[in-house]
Amino acid sequence: MKKSVKLFAAAFVIAGLTVNVFATNGDNMIGVGPTSRSMGGTGIAAPQDAISAIFSNPAAMSQLEGSQFNFAGTYFAPTVKATVVSGSVGNWSAKSQDEAYAIPAIGLSTPMNDKMMFGIAAYGVSGMGVDYRNKDPMNTNTKVSVMKFVPAVSYKAGNFSYGAGLDIDYQAADFGAGMSHNYAVGLRLGAAYAYEKWAFGLTYVTPQNVEHKRIYNFDAAPFGSSTSFDDLKLENPAQYGAGVSYKGLDKWLLSADVKYVDWANADGYKDFDWQSQTVFGLGVQNKTTDKLTLRAGWNYGKNPLKKHDNFNAGGATSVQGTPMSEFGYEYFRIIGFPGIVEHHVTLGAGYEFSPKFTLNL
Repeated sequence: MKKSVKLFAAAFVIAGLTVNVFATNGDNMIGVGPTSRSMGGTGIAAPQDAISAIFSNPAAMSQLEGSQFNFAGTYFAPTVKATVVSGSVGNWSAKSQDEAYAIPAIGLSTPMNDKMMFGIAAYGVSGMGVDYRNKDPMNTNTKVSVMKFVPAVSYKAGNFSYGAGLDIDYQAADFGAGMSHNYAVGLRLGAAYAYEKWAFGLTYVTPQNVEHKRIYNFDAAPFGSSTSFDDLKLENPAQYGAGVSYKGLDKWLLSADVKYVDWANADGYKDFDWQSQTVFGLGVQNKTTDKLTLRAGWNYGKNPLKKHDNFNAGGATSVQGTPMSEFGYEYFRIIGFPGIVEHHVTLGAGYEFSPKFTLNL
């Protein structure tokens, strides 16, 4: 039985946009682990390790050889900026004071028999936030993060394989009124087909709804009243994906994924008028030498945050049954809850120190 250990260190190129820079589609990471992320977040058809297989398509674990353990760490240091021109709170421009985040991920896959694989992974999959305290007249400070713990199995029948994983979510959020956290459970299902040099994959992730208690004063109720802090359901949206890969060129692997992320029907995101997002990913991998592998990719997902020109600042919008001033609503969803990055260009490399130890960046 082949056994291997892979240690991953993921590095991000940091840049500044008008509001927010995260390596995310909406607030979902474009991929989990450096092999997937360096190939544009692809992996539905041909994941390269246990972490990305369980995240992208559990059926594709059947492509992995022997037992594998992966550990990954991401140093996540986005540059976030905002500019506001407003008669209500005045004009200001500032850089968010958020510090860097450390995001761990682990993955394990091992054969159960000649047809079945078992895997288990834990990773940070989404996050977003800003800190404009002492810079913004409204002292906007928001944080959202989602960790997943996923046991999974795959079954291979000829050229076909099928897989399922149980998503156990931990979601934490803080909109300036203190940390609120809760749990949710869902499924990720996958199918894969391999034929000669081609591989194909399909995947579906169920929505997972988390309810946060006393998270924010949406209606600006007087402090100390029974409605000072309101609840908010914040749902990790349903996702549908398809992928294809080709390895018929010497030393090359080409991969392409398309995903549909249903923000528009997810509690919380639909309340702040996010539209569903189609995400495209392209990846390329070259086995440059026996030990060195180079990777590159591109990922695109249209900004899910709808633009509201000429809104009535004196009006109100209902957020899950609680009226919120229109100005506060727009300010919160754009400045405090942004997720607008569209294009990503990614690079990576892996070096095999021995048949049992590989380092990927």
